[in-house]
Amino acid sequence: MKKFASITCALLFALSLVGCNTVKGVGQDIQKAGEKLEGAAKKKQ
Repeated sequence: MKKFASITCALLFALSLVGCNTVKGVGQDIQKAGEKLEGAAKKKQ
């Protein structure tokens, strides 16, 4: 499970870098990705 989460984080991070133009945008994308992962983790508990 940890390997899957690590791969997912890496992919989301790479996509966020491609999809935004500013540092602020990167921060927002990373925050949203973190919220998605947090929600997925809570569902697994």
